[in-house]
Amino acid sequence: MNLTREGRLLFAGRAVRTFCFGWLSLALALYLAARGLSPAAIGAVFTATLIEDAVLTSALSAFAVRLGRRRVLIASGLAMAAGGTALALAESPVVLVVAAVLATVSLNGQEAGPFSPLEQSLLPGTVPAAARTRLFAWYNVFGYVPAGLGALAAGGWLAGASSLGLSEGDAYEGVLWGYVAGAVVLTVLYTRLPATLDAPGPGRDGASAAPWLGLHRSRAAVLQLSALQALDSFGGGFVVQSLLVYWFHLRFGASPEALAPVFFGTNMLSALSFPLAARVADRVGLLNTMVFTHLPSNVLLLLVPLAPSLPTAAALLLARHLLAQMDVPTRQAYAMALVAPDERAAAAGFTASARSLAQALAPVLTGFALARAATGLPFFLAGGLKIVYDLALYFRFRRLALPAGDDAPP
Repeated sequence: MNLTREGRLLFAGRAVRTFCFGWLSLALALYLAARGLSPAAIGAVFTATLIEDAVLTSALSAFAVRLGRRRVLIASGLAMAAGGTALALAESPVVLVVAAVLATVSLNGQEAGPFSPLEQSLLPGTVPAAARTRLFAWYNVFGYVPAGLGALAAGGWLAGASSLGLSEGDAYEGVLWGYVAGAVVLTVLYTRLPATLDAPGPGRDGASAAPWLGLHRSRAAVLQLSALQALDSFGGGFVVQSLLVYWFHLRFGASPEALAPVFFGTNMLSALSFPLAARVADRVGLLNTMVFTHLPSNVLLLLVPLAPSLPTAAALLLARHLLAQMDVPTRQAYAMALVAPDERAAAAGFTASARSLAQALAPVLTGFALARAATGLPFFLAGGLKIVYDLALYFRFRRLALPAGDDAPP
């Protein structure tokens, strides 16, 4: 798969950004707890973060063609650096909460902010249409592998800081300053993108000036797809990585250093599944791949809180990630095939925002549950809702034909 220079820069940006997100997600909940926030307050902060992320992503994606996608990406990188700095320097709980909401943090080690929707809208123009699913598969490899490495590196840093005699607070602040440094690198990468991406009028992918909210021909399909993905994301919000770290800590007394290899493993297994997802989609179609790999992964999720020990629970979580993310590149390719070229940024942003907004409702509920005990309720809610999503998605879209060359059912 031969990428243009623009495509290589987008892949590099994805890798740097998700490394930062994975790095911070391992320590974020524990950092907030060390600064005096209760479990319920941490859940509320995460909910506010996701709401802000959803609103900002939807607005910027809808008007990205008018504002200039390169400009929006650069501005978002600068905001990420500024928010991380404020989070590291915050003294009072109020400032800490505001900084966490504005820092474009990721709760699961993966995407946050408008970065991915804008990149997804640009990537189809960097390869032939027939290679689109493979493109998104490798795009996600460049997200999950760095995210796993980031979590592993954060665990190594926390262990090393302890052996060097640094306090817990200083070690967590070191994580935040590393996050800021990564955001600066990300911003520099985006400045290397061609300035033509900011030019008004038709773009490289044939996009014309975007209509209101950026959607026209595909508005109904995008709204329905977004509603279903919101249901899936609402379920996923109960088990975001930052809260899983906290759950394992409460349930089994596991430290961040002990959990770092587990979350490194989940990201590596997810990354390995992406190229396989592209091959499966070539044989059975995008929609079938999305649904029939996601269903069994959710059954495994239901079993995690029933595990009697940390190794068993970790093994079930790892097994789940062999299948759980195979729907990600196929979902992205499906959405880009479903819409007109000038709707891509808005469609990607709208679906991402719907997912973030729905996911925002769950952490605060999980926080209240965890305030009493490491209950298994978040896992049961997550798995059950995701199974409902899988079935609803299949029966709603199974008869919808995509343009030739974008889906290949037998």
